[in-house]
Amino acid sequence: MTTFEEAKRKVAELVVAKGFGNTAREIPNKLLFAFVELGEAGDSWKKGKPRGETIEELIDVIFYVLDASRLIDPTANLDEVFEKKLAKN
Repeated sequence: MTTFEEAKRKVAELVVAKGFGNTAREIPNKLLFAFVELGEAGDSWKKGKPRGETIEELIDVIFYVLDASRLIDPTANLDEVFEKKLAKN
């Protein structure tokens, strides 16, 4: 199973390979795109589209969040942050 850290690395590789924005200046756009994808997931669900399509939109949200987190703090270990946050909640 892929960890958050592995997923973050894979998204970074995809960003570089595709020539997408890869600087801190792109953080607002990445967060905005995450919201857009979340809206697309909600729209997909509301319209009764196949569940797989809705899930795919949610994965797009995760891609943008992982990419933004990588640019915000490249040293943050998302697996550790997740476990701490889970214990806190």
